[in-house]
Amino acid sequence: MVTNVPGDWVKWYHITFRSDKIVEYSAIAAMTGILMATDNQTYQTQKKWDKESSTVSSVSNFITDFGQGDAQAALASAYLLYGLTFDDNRSLRTGTEIVQAILSGGIVVQLIKHVTGRESPFVSTAPGGVWRFFPNQFDYAKKVPHYDAFPTGHLCTSISTVVVIAENYPQITWIRPVGYVIVGAIGVTMVNIGIHWYSDYPLGLVIGYTFGMIAAHPEGYDLANFGKDDSHALCVQPILLPGGAGIRMSLNLN
Repeated sequence: MVTNVPGDWVKWYHITFRSDKIVEYSAIAAMTGILMATDNQTYQTQKKWDKESSTVSSVSNFITDFGQGDAQAALASAYLLYGLTFDDNRSLRTGTEIVQAILSGGIVVQLIKHVTGRESPFVSTAPGGVWRFFPNQFDYAKKVPHYDAFPTGHLCTSISTVVVIAENYPQITWIRPVGYVIVGAIGVTMVNIGIHWYSDYPLGLVIGYTFGMIAAHPEGYDLANFGKDDSHALCVQPILLPGGAGIRMSLNLN
């Protein structure tokens, strides 16, 4: 699960940087831009909602904790422990692949964060947060929230965990719907408490989904057709409303 990480990056590179992916990543860029235009409005609205209700605040903090990495680590540990105890190879594989996907995707996300340097909402000094590209790394280490909003690592690790579990247990059809609902809830609550802007999500979700699929297919994934014939493809779309914007996530079960 550790030694496979460099190979995962190579696979991700070949999956991502292809001429036939230009349209897809142009759409992700456009989605990010649309959400950026309403980031401050949606954050201010949800922040007010969060502050005015102690229940909403408590629920937001509780759900957000599921994206911190502890929940994913606990799931991976549970699968590994079960697999070792009952000699269950599928459980062992699931646990190691969760760790592998989190490491592979998480490192890529961290590298992008250290380049983009976007402020998190709760420390923002301008509407939508200031972007400080290629920030001083000593400043970054001292004041992480001032630089690490884009893209989301929370949803990257969350979605990759859901994908790995679902790919290893395809007969359990409720894993993806329930998992995606939880991921969506984490996304909403992180805006409530000011950890992320909605425009931080599209790229982080795509990175997490891709590394989840790579980790779950160590036997080799069809890179040429990646995403074209995926019967359980995740679709992320922006929602434009009179009061702001958000993200709709849907699952193709055809």
